[in-house]
Amino acid sequence: MTKKLLSSISHPRDFRSFSQIQLQQLVDELRAEIIEVVAEREGHLGASLGVVELTVALHAIFDTPNDQLIWDVGHQAYGHKMLTGRWAAFNSLRQWEGLSGFPSREESPFDAFGTGHSSTSISAALGMALAAELQGEERQHIAVIGDASIASGMAFEALNHLGTTQANVLIVLNDNAMGIDPSVGALKDSFAKNTSEQNSLFASLNLPYTGPIDGHDLAALCTVFNEQKKKKGPRLVHLRTIKGKGLASAEENQIVFHAPGKFDPQTGKLTKQPKAGKTKFQSVVGKTLSALFADHDHLMAISPAMPTGSGLVELMEKYPKRCLDVGIAEQHAVTLAAGMATQGLLPFCVIYSTFLQRAYDQVIHDVVLQKLPVVFCIDRAGLVGHDGATHHGVFDLVFLQTLPGLTLLAPRDEIQLRQQLYTLATSPPKGPVAIRYPRGSGELSEWEVPFAPVDYVKGTCLREGARTAVISVGTMAVEVTQALDQLDQSIAHYDLGCVKPLDEKLLHAICSQFTYLISVEEGSLIGGVGSTLLSWANNNGYPIKMKQIGIADHFVSHGAPAVLKQQLGLDAAGIAQNITTFLGEEACN
Repeated sequence: MTKKLLSSISHPRDFRSFSQIQLQQLVDELRAEIIEVVAEREGHLGASLGVVELTVALHAIFDTPNDQLIWDVGHQAYGHKMLTGRWAAFNSLRQWEGLSGFPSREESPFDAFGTGHSSTSISAALGMALAAELQGEERQHIAVIGDASIASGMAFEALNHLGTTQANVLIVLNDNAMGIDPSVGALKDSFAKNTSEQNSLFASLNLPYTGPIDGHDLAALCTVFNEQKKKKGPRLVHLRTIKGKGLASAEENQIVFHAPGKFDPQTGKLTKQPKAGKTKFQSVVGKTLSALFADHDHLMAISPAMPTGSGLVELMEKYPKRCLDVGIAEQHAVTLAAGMATQGLLPFCVIYSTFLQRAYDQVIHDVVLQKLPVVFCIDRAGLVGHDGATHHGVFDLVFLQTLPGLTLLAPRDEIQLRQQLYTLATSPPKGPVAIRYPRGSGELSEWEVPFAPVDYVKGTCLREGARTAVISVGTMAVEVTQALDQLDQSIAHYDLGCVKPLDEKLLHAICSQFTYLISVEEGSLIGGVGSTLLSWANNNGYPIKMKQIGIADHFVSHGAPAVLKQQLGLDAAGIAQNITTFLGEEACN
């Protein structure tokens, strides 16, 4: 499709004088471009397709960027990027040094607030509006938020505050009955019943309500927003949209086409195939728990809005009362698990590393302080790739190591992960346990071995050596093995396995035998495992010389995982070079 209008736009002012016919053509061109680019570059397809008309209408009617527009989460912001001077660069979406997949204040003045995690838009818009009020500035503040995100506790906190103010905030509720998975909870049923102001729950929050409106009726949207532009104070417009609008396969299979990977833009057929014979770590967790649930009635599983992404769909179908999706409610998920644990159940709280950050207080005070047996299955630990800084799980090793009494496991492969889950299920721990594992597939094709208990706090020697030893954390064992294969040196390799408590017997043996120690972790160096090992060695009087390999003191950008590891020196070649340089420098001293 020729992008005649789209290619001529560098700023929203370029189409604010367009006729309705031209705006509709622009809608069609945007939708075609999103499909075409995401089919090749991958990304969040369904959400962006569902708000194309909304995106055009908002920028056509409001004076952006003076009027400040915030896209909650940001999955839906692809059209927004193209209409605000970034169309020519759109093909670089989510690639190294290319456009971010989310709104970014560093990228454009039209991205009023950086997003990536859900339910922040109303708080941010309110903060901006109160600041404008104090500074005597006249502008609109628009928060676009989905039905799943507005059900989050943080969004309710913001709504509760907003209703006590006269802040100039327009909330646009994008109601498509979907998060990544279908929306859950009582609120979605309330939205479905909304037909007028009289039965809207928002009236109780002092928020004038307009809707519901067909979010794909461009003319109706322009009319409504022209009316809203003249108003001040807090108010809400309720839209009903279809996630994946404009691509039949995306409308029919909204879960898969949230972020489908590569696909044929004409047919919608997926073209990216998983690694032959390989299983994603999330699936290892889901399949293992499914097997364990059959024989152990005390097991529970909880997911905060990510059952598909966390590999729990089969488990949820088989055990709907024991595997729960609680929606975008990470804090609730953790404390819910704590409550279950007080009653003799063993809950597995399955959550992405980056989202566990949102419930750190609950982890500390509701679980760890009370020494409750909750198992945190921490998915997407380490570098996640194209989603970038908001989604990398590079801080969990730091913030969990500090918690007294918590056991922190980092299995190196699928079999170790499987057996750790089995051991925990059959010999329930006395306190909290966290197991971190990465995004994507492992290296083993045969991982469904017979269950066997393991001593999960013990480390393992993977390779003998002299004078120099490498200690790897989790799946970094793969890259370390490859790195050592490249080096013509006798270097030992140990898999730590358990980050906390440390296997002190093993560490005494290592520090007694080796002069040089190298730690490798896919996480922050500051406060990371390497620093813990160095501190332990010093406290125990070992005069070792140590090199720590990990992620330095900066946020990691977006890009293909392999590219990111290469840039950070965490691929096999980078690790080998780090080791060679370190030993060479020490030899010169």
